Amino acid sequence: MTPSDADDRNAGDVTRLLRAAEAGLEGSQDALLAAVYGELQAIARAAVRGERGGATLQATALVHDAWLRLQRSAPSFADRRHYFRAASRVMRQLLVERHRRRHRLKRGGDAQRSDVLDELEIEAPAELASVDLLALDEALTALEARDPRMAQIVQLRFFAGLSVEESAAALEVSERTVKREWAVARAWLFRQMG
Repeated sequence: MTPSDADDRNAGDVTRLLRAAEAGLEGSQDALLAAVYGELQAIARAAVRGERGGATLQATALVHDAWLRLQRSAPSFADRRHYFRAASRVMRQLLVERHRRRHRLKRGGDAQRSDVLDELEIEAPAELASVDLLALDEALTALEARDPRMAQIVQLRFFAGLSVEESAAALEVSERTVKREWAVARAWLFRQMG
């Protein structure tokens, strides 16, 4: 069996488990979590790579919070790729929300909200520390309205830390397309945020 055969089988298994969970079959949520946990962990590790100072943004906490949010929203996922694109978007939202809460609290806001990330008192990763996450989120939302695939590429590359090859596979496009649109999207976002 080749690696791509194993990938195809895994994709089919995840899609089957998504269907079972959507139907509410007993034990399907646990089986789904077991099947996707490793990949969610890899996405989260990429999102928190390069922590600043002594802060510890734990990939596990990000995975758990993303998992809970995905389960609460209970959307219907077409397949494995759709699920992981949604997971990377949720992780982006969690990081942006975390950033907003921390800055609101620094300015005297005292809204009480508890989630896994808040309880662990984590910091944003270093690569996100040098970026104004609020401006990036606004610019990315505007890009999403103009070109949804380009916005997905940014999410997969920047927030999920996927390589060009992994992003191309997730979006079912060529690597050349990802490279071209990644370059255009970065330039567009830079102008929007500038």
